[in-house]
Amino acid sequence: MTPAEWRVADSIRHGMTNRLIAERLGVSADAVKFHVANVLLKLGFSSRIELRRWDGVRLDSALARRRNATMAESSLGPIGQIARSVKDIGAASAFYGEVLGLPHLYTYGTLAFFDCGGVRLFLSQSESESAESILYFRVTDIHATREQLEGKGIAFTHAPHMIHRHEDGAEEWMAFFEDNEGRPLAIMSQIAPTG
Repeated sequence: MTPAEWRVADSIRHGMTNRLIAERLGVSADAVKFHVANVLLKLGFSSRIELRRWDGVRLDSALARRRNATMAESSLGPIGQIARSVKDIGAASAFYGEVLGLPHLYTYGTLAFFDCGGVRLFLSQSESESAESILYFRVTDIHATREQLEGKGIAFTHAPHMIHRHEDGAEEWMAFFEDNEGRPLAIMSQIAPTG
């Protein structure tokens, strides 16, 4: 796939709509539709649901090189991130940053991230009042952990996918599943760049 198709595919695997993908990437909705159609055709998929569960990794990713090594037994680590929906990202950022004094990490549009003593607080502006907080568990090997959890009967709603590549080349990877009551959970891994 082309780099643009990978960006769209990873956005879909993260659960984004075409409209949101277009806004985040700064392209038209028609461009996103074009890329979605190409991605589905190239992968032989008939729906976005199949794409969300696809476990593909870009060949130029640091994870691709690590993934070829022997997969070790993996387990859930400490909480790495907690997501919380907010109605007004500006007001929420001021509250968590200025009032509570949490160190601001970065902001992307209607997303803001703060440090809570090593646990990342992820604020996302949303119109929905029913959005639940998501617990993100740190793992060393996101693919091995997914396979281990699937072996225990857990069905993933979103396969491991890269959500961001930092300026230094470090990659953020996530995969989503649900608890026994249908509430969202995630595993996350940060992959250091390879030199």
